[in-house]
Amino acid sequence: MSLRIRLARGGAKKRPFYRIVVADARSPRDGRFIEKLGTFNPLLPKDHAERVVLDVDKAKDWLAKGATPTDRVLRFLDAAGVMTRPARNNPNKGKPGQKAQERIELRRQAEEEARAAAEAPAEAPAEEAPAEAAPGEEQAAG
Repeated sequence: MSLRIRLARGGAKKRPFYRIVVADARSPRDGRFIEKLGTFNPLLPKDHAERVVLDVDKAKDWLAKGATPTDRVLRFLDAAGVMTRPARNNPNKGKPGQKAQERIELRRQAEEEARAAAEAPAEAPAEEAPAEAAPGEEQAAG
């Protein structure tokens, strides 16, 4: 039997409240559990003392018996100093998705076309100016 230390949701609609429990991994999230280790109230501020209430001694006992914590519970155990949570790094998380990258590419191409269109007329009048001066010189000479 694989044991998990996990959160079981309680509370009203849009007002979550979680119990930190030890349960069989196959049992439902809010279903039967073996023992309650504490509570977690996400509606309280992060620095509030009652946001996470955890019985550290019971948690250590269950970890010694082979229970594995879920990711969120591992954060609580790390904050309590019971376990260490490995540092994670997902460099792809900050990158935009495929559609956003396509939009960025289209926008960049449009800007390049606009820049090229702005440069082309700027060069054309510079070439026409000497051509217009040439007929004026002929009139002055004649």
